[in-house]
Amino acid sequence: MEKSKIKVVYEYCRAIFSQKGLPTFHQLQHLKNQLDRIEAKDVGIDEFGSRDSAIAIQEAGGSRGLLCGQGFSEITYIHIHECESFSIGVFCLPAGKTFPLHDHPGMTVLSKLPYGSVHVKAYDWIKVDEELEQVLELTLWPGVVGLAGRVIDGIMKAPQEASILFPTSGGNIHGFTALTPCAILDVLSPPYSEDFGRPSTYFSDFPLPFPSSGYAVLEAIPLPSDLVVRGAPYLGPPVAAQYCSYQ
Repeated sequence: MEKSKIKVVYEYCRAIFSQKGLPTFHQLQHLKNQLDRIEAKDVGIDEFGSRDSAIAIQEAGGSRGLLCGQGFSEITYIHIHECESFSIGVFCLPAGKTFPLHDHPGMTVLSKLPYGSVHVKAYDWIKVDEELEQVLELTLWPGVVGLAGRVIDGIMKAPQEASILFPTSGGNIHGFTALTPCAILDVLSPPYSEDFGRPSTYFSDFPLPFPSSGYAVLEAIPLPSDLVVRGAPYLGPPVAAQYCSYQ
């Protein structure tokens, strides 16, 4: 029997993220190519489904049903897999909802937009020398984390190639606003972990005219009180539930 696309992604993640040492660029590129093949139905979502409820389970014929892509009223996370090496999951957003700027400390992230369109803003940290710090008066900003350079500020629309974000490049700090109902499939390695010093930090950005456009001061903020993330069951093809660990 042919393996499902998401199972292929899972097995490749398990192979490259559980090995000793970091994955090579060639390995990450191959994983990206596998993510490029993923469609909404491959992760248990009917992108055109529009029932009032976000979950439409069809009993006829023994079908497990699909989640309705047009039916989510809040940001919803679908958990597919997590171990100490990596996690796989899908964020579903209704039109108009925003997931604020947040980081992925020490993590490599691959993201795929199976359907919909979204506005993305992404930054990477910029090393600031003492002279520039004085010019920008960063020490006078309460709660400021540092200076960042804008990597992306534009619209992504499915179908589109998956992206790769590295710990210090590619737009590791990003936020997005759904322009239409959309889904974002994320692979994170390693996953978030408070215990291992990988918490998620949220930011406000303050664009600067100096030294040129594209720079912003980022200020760490508490978890936004209006950020609501619901959970929904994963109804796609199963992936192995074996324990995964570093070797």
